[in-house]
Parts: sequence; structure tokens; C-alpha cells
Amino acid sequence: MVKTKRIESFSFKPGHIIEKKFKITKKLGGGYESEVYQVKELLTGVNHAAKFFFPHRNIANKAIKFHAKKLHKLKSCPVLIKYLTAETMEYEGREITYLVSEYVEGEVLEDFINHHPGKRLSPFQALHLLYAIVKGVEDIHRNKDYHGDLHTGNIIVQRHGLNFDIKIMDMYHWGTASKENYQHDLVSMIHILYDAIGGQKNYHKMPPAIKEIVCGLKTSLIIKKFKNVLRLKSHLENMSWE
Repeated sequence: MVKTKRIESFSFKPGHIIEKKFKITKKLGGGYESEVYQVKELLTGVNHAAKFFFPHRNIANKAIKFHAKKLHKLKSCPVLIKYLTAETMEYEGREITYLVSEYVEGEVLEDFINHHPGKRLSPFQALHLLYAIVKGVEDIHRNKDYHGDLHTGNIIVQRHGLNFDIKIMDMYHWGTASKENYQHDLVSMIHILYDAIGGQKNYHKMPPAIKEIVCGLKTSLIIKKFKNVLRLKSHLENMSWE
């Protein structure tokens, strides 16, 4: 039996046509199980995002079914990218499955922060960012699900100012929702606040309002103080700024 070579990258070039349906525009990212590209639908000219799964990470289409069902379940959550459809294609003699979703214009949060002076946001701006993330994650938790991998690399900033419009990507975790998973999301959001204000280099200069939330990044203190995302949201809505 000839052993099939494992596909580690698709390396589609701009202009590559997928099954006479989509044209590759550019690569958006890649990771453990897939690569994501911006594609243009040939029939309509509409831009989408297409997530191409490596076959060894998507045996019997288990991975893509998980992603599609989770996004469909959470379709009422405006912070998440909308799932559209699943398609198949042939690549190097193999059948590849890919997931098509809406394409979101914006900037990855990590890059957004790095483009600011000192590679950090002001405390006031960082709190508005945190509040936008908290409201989005609250919707996910209300639907009895969780994200599991929140960080500055999988949040897209679409608009900023007094309010932030964001999208959250990459819900990789396969576990069922639990108290521990909800708390992990809670702590991860506060880590994002910490990163947004410049991390350890700037933390000692932050006002008490920030330090009361970050709690020195001590997980036990964060969980004790806020317990869940609703408590954190309430704190942000009622805090005093002195």
C-alpha cells in the first residue's frame, strides 16, 4: 500500500480558481487544522472567507462538522462570524472539505494595539475594548457555549472610538460548556485587557480602576472577584473612574 503524503499546507496563490466557484484573493492565516483564505465568489463577486481543512485533521469531516454546527448554534451572536456553507474540492488527488463564511473587514487586535503609540491603548480605550469583548462573550455563554481560546490574535477590530465593533474567531475547543470553561474565558478576557495596556512594562503605572480588574493576573483572585462574565460586565457598567 502506498502511503499518502500528509498535506501540511495548500499554498494557494492569488487568482487560483476553486472548483469554478471561488477565486483566491489572499491568505488570511493558518494553524493546526486548516488554512484560511479570502475568496471571491465568481458568480456574484462577493468576498467570503474559506477555511480549508487538512485531511489528517478532519477525518470523516469531524472537524468541519463541529465548526459548522457550533457556528450555526451561535448564529444569533453578532460577535461571531456567520457560517454560510461547506464545500468540497479535489487537491492533489484528495478530496478536501472547506467551510465558507462571511468575510469581515478589519484589523486583528494584536496589530491594532501595536499600531498605537507605545504599542498600547490608553486605559480608557482599553476598558471600552474589554467591554465590547465581554458583551460578545456574554452572548456566547448565554447560549450555553464558550470560546476557549480568547487572545489578541483572534479578535478583529472593525470600528473603534467610544465604542468598539469586533468579531471573535477560531472557536477551536471541542469540550462541552462547564463552569471551568466559562471561567477560562473570563480570565482570558482580563489577560487581553492587560496586553492592551502594554503588559508588565506599563501595568505599575495604571490607575486603580485597571488594577482592580486585572488583579495582578492572579486567576484565583479574578474568579473570586467576578465569578462569571455577567459580574464583570456589571462591574464595567457601574465602575467609578477617579
